[in-house]
Amino acid sequence: MSMNKEMMDAIEKDLVFLATASPDGTPNVVPIGFARPIGEDTILIADNYMNKTRKNLEKNPKISLVTKDATKCPFQFKGSVLIYESGKYFDIVTEWGENAMTKLTPKAAILMKVEEIYSIQPGPDAGKIIE
Repeated sequence: MSMNKEMMDAIEKDLVFLATASPDGTPNVVPIGFARPIGEDTILIADNYMNKTRKNLEKNPKISLVTKDATKCPFQFKGSVLIYESGKYFDIVTEWGENAMTKLTPKAAILMKVEEIYSIQPGPDAGKIIE
């Protein structure tokens, strides 16, 4: 599933919320400031402070993401992740952290493959998959 430029810009320029679930189905949602599209179907996320989210992803690699301002980007992105503690994706998020005002040291890079995109626009198309 491919994101368009509007979707990618919204993810890059806004806070996003990530949803995961533990193996027993307990939901978890967290705000993330370091998430950037690196292609039409891939989002790179910095693991700076993840605890429950990281544990959930290690057991269940499924993830869902929405932007803070859903009125400007009324879409939900669902997919699967790979976790990197070294290599090129980890180097990218480490550079983000070094350039942040707070000088963050990421624990890992989370690479999300976007598999489905849904409308969250209020109205009759809410919840429908975007083809």
